[in-house]
Formats: sequence, C-alpha cells, structure tokens
Amino acid sequence: MALLQTILATLVTLGILVTIHEWGHFWVARRCGVKVLRFSVGFGKALWSRTGKDGTVYAVAAIPLGGYVKMLDEREGDVPASLHEQAFNNKPVLQRMAIVAAGPAVNLIFAVFAYWLMFIVGTSTVVPIVGSVSQGSPAALAGLTSGEEIVSIDGRTVRSWEEANLALASRVGETGVVELTAKRSSASTPERFQLPLEQWKVELESESPLSAIGITPYRPEIAPVIGQVVDGQAAKAGGLKEGDEVVAVNGQAISAWPALVSIIQASANQPLSLIVLRDGKEVSLSVTPRERLQPTGELQGYIGAGATAPEWPEAMQRSISYGPLEAVPVAITKTWNMIALTLDSIWKMIEGIISVKNLSGPITIAKVAGASAASGFEPFISFLAYLSISLGVLNLLPIPVLDGGHLLYYTIELIRGKPVSERIQDAGLKMGMAVLLSLMTVAIVNDFLRL
Repeated sequence: MALLQTILATLVTLGILVTIHEWGHFWVARRCGVKVLRFSVGFGKALWSRTGKDGTVYAVAAIPLGGYVKMLDEREGDVPASLHEQAFNNKPVLQRMAIVAAGPAVNLIFAVFAYWLMFIVGTSTVVPIVGSVSQGSPAALAGLTSGEEIVSIDGRTVRSWEEANLALASRVGETGVVELTAKRSSASTPERFQLPLEQWKVELESESPLSAIGITPYRPEIAPVIGQVVDGQAAKAGGLKEGDEVVAVNGQAISAWPALVSIIQASANQPLSLIVLRDGKEVSLSVTPRERLQPTGELQGYIGAGATAPEWPEAMQRSISYGPLEAVPVAITKTWNMIALTLDSIWKMIEGIISVKNLSGPITIAKVAGASAASGFEPFISFLAYLSISLGVLNLLPIPVLDGGHLLYYTIELIRGKPVSERIQDAGLKMGMAVLLSLMTVAIVNDFLRL
C-alpha cells in the first residue's frame, strides 16, 4: 500500500510540474503564431493521444520523467510555403526567447500560487524554542541557552523551525556572524546574539544547519512506546507490536525513546534482550538490529520501528494563515527566498563549499513525494512548490540542452544580429548532454546510497 501511494504521489507530482512547464511553452508559442505539432507529457510510447481542433496532437507517454512541445521548425524538416510564417525558427528572436522562457517562468508562477494557497488554508507548526545547546558550538559561544524562543535570524522573522533552518542554510560556507534574536517567555524584549561562523562546519547530507550550529529544538519527552512496526524488518521479526512499551534493554531500564534509539544504533548485528509491557504484562523479546551505512561512513543499527507521537503542549503550537490578499506578497517573498537559496546552493556546490552528495535524483523525489502526500495537504503543496522552483531555476541555467542554454544563444543572436553557428550549437549540445548525464549519474548514485 505504501509503495502504491509513493508511485501515485510521484506520478501526480511529476505530472503537474511537467504539464504546467510544457503548457508555458505551448501557450506563448500559440500567442506568437507558432504552429504546435505535439504536446506530450512524458517520453516514449504514447499511452493516450488525441488530435485537437487546432491540429496539435496531445499525448501522455510511458516515461513520466519530463515532456516536450514539438513546434513547426524548418531545421527539423520540410515546411510548406503556406506555413512558413508559423515556423518557430522564422519568428523574431524576442518571440523565440519568450517561448523558451515561458516554461520555467510558469513553474515559478505556479510556486507562488502553491504557497499562496498554502498560506490562505493555513499552516500548523511548533514554536521555535531551543531545547538544548551543544557545548563549544557557535550557539553556545554566543551565549544562547535552552528555553529561549528564536524570533529572527539575520533580520528575517522566524516563526518555525523550517524558517530557522532556511535562514541558516543561506549562510553555509560563509564567515562573520549570524545575528540571532531570541527571548524567554518571561522577557518583554528579545535579546540579541552573535553566532560566530568561522568554525561552523556543516555536513548537509547528514545534518541540518540548525544542528550543526549547535541548536537542538525543544521536543516533548517521547515515551519508549512503539507506534509503528515496518514489515520485513528486525522489529517485526523479533515480535514487537504497536503499543508495546519498552521498559528494559539488556537489563538496563529505559524511560525515554532517545535512550532506546541510542542503544539500537550502537548494536548493529548484536541481539538485544527487550522487556516490554503489553496489555499490562511483561513480555521478553529478542531483537537483532540490522546495520545501515550512514552518509558519514558510520554503521548504525536499526530495527524498523517508530515511536508513538508525543502530545505537544498547546502553548507550543502555532497556526499561520493569511487572507487572500495578505497571502500574495507573503507567497511572492517565500518564492523569492527559495529561488535565492537554490541559486546560492548551486553556486556553493560549484565552489566546493557544499558537497555534490546533496544532489538528489528520481528515487529521492519519489520518496519525498510519497512521504509528503501521506503527511497531508500542507507538506505536499510545500514540496510541490519547492520542486517547481527547482525545475524552473535549473531550466534557466545557461547550459545547452536546457531552456537557459537556448536563451543564451538567443541573447548572443540579439546582440550580434545573427544566429550562433550550427557548429557551435552542436558542440554546445554535446557539452550540455555530458554535463546533464554526469549530474544525473551522481544524483542517482546518491539516491542508492541513501537507500
């Protein structure tokens, strides 16, 4: 059932994003008088197709990892004299630029719409109150202590841990200080802290910017009660059931979930003797954690079980919502911040500040799509908006094969007054394909390593 949900969520996610991207190209092409021969969502053999009154073939193809809009073009075949003016290559360069840019632009506009919808429906989050501060970390050196609510980071208002992480992510690899304001519930005004970044080392593939800077969010104490048991994993094989309360492991009393997790992670391939409370009676079980390779290279044990969700105090919960008009500038700002973060991350990856291990491919997209869909409307819409921004930004990069590469050629044509030579375009095509294939290979390898 979970696999089916993941597949459906992935198809819906990719279907929406690919359709709106190609629709952007299609809509502007039609407005510029270009004849569109085929509008396809997906590649390969058509699973469904029909010819519209406009003569365009609309199709859904078998491979859902993209799509295309095929336009009449003299470079791709003979064009009747009567249709000469409807060929893409015969349109003015500014119109061709508009057609090419329309796909990524619609992705970014869709992200604004998705965030706008999310904000008027309302989002639920927890108040960003510091649970603990790691000794010797930038947060500890600045004097931040547990129990303080983070109010802003570098002048950006913070209302949730997600916003705190995003604000810190933009400073990864930089020097100087992070300006953070926080306050206690008893204080009338927030206090300012300066977190030094000189020794801030972040491994984004294995930790968040927040944890790397030394801040652990406040969490209610999680009881060692089994909430989920994964089929085919060690917990199920050992006889654990939902609702079991683990009271001891190898004779050591267990009072909280983190203590249980620590023992399991340190006991890969080592049998553990568990005593659990089940229906008021003690039951003895033996569970052998399996090993899992972490991004850091460390082997950790896991059993395939999750905790029962803790009850959050009402004072720790926060609802954020806006009216239809109020939500517009908030959605635009959110989209702009995500675009800036994406571009910043790409540049830092080129500089080597951020590891290429952070690249993700279709497997990770599928996993996150399934998980966000299972979590509800808000996480799914948020993921959809983020992925749409990524698709829009990446397509605008000046790499031949991508929309941004075509825009680069057309910009040069606009300046020179004549098109870039076919020889240079062919060389650029080969280079662009090599770059994309290399990136896809790295992303897919990363996906498998994360499994």
